[in-house]
Amino acid sequence: MNTTTLARSLDRAALDARPLPGGGSAPADTDEAYAVQEALIARRLARGERLTGFKLGFTSLAKMRQMGVADLIHGRLTDRMEITDGGQYDTSGLIHPRIEPEVAFLLGDTLRPGADPAAAVAAVAPALEVIDSRYKGFRFSLPEVIADNTSAAGYALGPWRALADLGNLGVLLELDGRLAQAGSTAAILGHPLRALAAAARLAGSLEPGTVILAGAATAAVPLPPGVHVRATVAGLGTVQFTTEEAA
Repeated sequence: MNTTTLARSLDRAALDARPLPGGGSAPADTDEAYAVQEALIARRLARGERLTGFKLGFTSLAKMRQMGVADLIHGRLTDRMEITDGGQYDTSGLIHPRIEPEVAFLLGDTLRPGADPAAAVAAVAPALEVIDSRYKGFRFSLPEVIADNTSAAGYALGPWRALADLGNLGVLLELDGRLAQAGSTAAILGHPLRALAAAARLAGSLEPGTVILAGAATAAVPLPPGVHVRATVAGLGTVQFTTEEAA
């Protein structure tokens, strides 16, 4: 496998909204996969994107079952992925987008491995993440999804609030006012703060100002054009946006 070639192929697949077939030149292991991810993000930064955060994947049992994997993985967020809470979002440039509700953290201090994760948190918010695999049929191996920046496509953040007990809060995902998924923050590694600890372990350390998506609280659902999507986390509030109508 050539790291640069695969990163370029994944980048082009996202830009052209044309999926890769999978297999073939897949990374041999997770080390190779993260090297591809790094090269992929470097290409985007070279085009002017700016890193804004860190995301975790496969932190919920529902997501693990849905994707057929059991490994915790991580990716990066950039400013071009930000979706305004209450705004419009164009999905026409995506391949097969899906949506999932999450909990987001904003770091006020450096988050280091082994330290109390709560001590580094400035605020917490309800969040929505748009995922969109660059592999055909949303089918991939673990190294492939890591290389593909964990299928990250976009994210929206609700209002920031002071950190409170997040251990077992109800989570609802609605499309056009209809319930699509229901779950609990306990689905995120048993407690979302454990996701923060995992993020520190995986990243080495994370700086103040970093946004961290702790992982999905429910399974993801397809995100079609022309729908209003809203996530509600009990005690935290709501985050929402509307996808633009198909042309």
